[in-house]
Amino acid sequence: MKDKAGVWIDHRKAVIVLVTPTGEHTSVIVSKVEKHPERSGDSPLGASYESRQVQRDDSRQRALTGHLNIYYDTVIAALRNAESLFIFGPGEAKGELMKRLVKNKRGGRVVAVETVDKMTNRQIAIKVHQYFSRSAGQRVEIRPRRHRSRSHNLGSASR
Repeated sequence: MKDKAGVWIDHRKAVIVLVTPTGEHTSVIVSKVEKHPERSGDSPLGASYESRQVQRDDSRQRALTGHLNIYYDTVIAALRNAESLFIFGPGEAKGELMKRLVKNKRGGRVVAVETVDKMTNRQIAIKVHQYFSRSAGQRVEIRPRRHRSRSHNLGSASR
């Protein structure tokens, strides 16, 4: 069996599930991309706008692009040993990662790109196993984790 990887990715984080002959390894890469700062004081209620409170759009865009480049390079480095890649996620990041893989001459490793909503790490691992099991014609059995029952005091004051 050759190494296979599934990547759930958005601009905030990437969850990588690497399936190897020795087992499954999950890692999380968090980007340093921040939300766009909002311009304070720019309101229709009469507060004045001061242009120095927020960076100009072009410098913010350059910073965002720089952070994303570092992020995608880190994700690609984590996938270097995978011969088959399944990329999925909710937004534009999956397509941007695909373009970067093609640019780095690794696009041929991508077997599928799919749009999905936010998922837990466990759901991501299950989806990766199901995808590669289906593509190999194997049947996979995913056993649910057992959780201890927890009692919650619903009558207590809000936390």
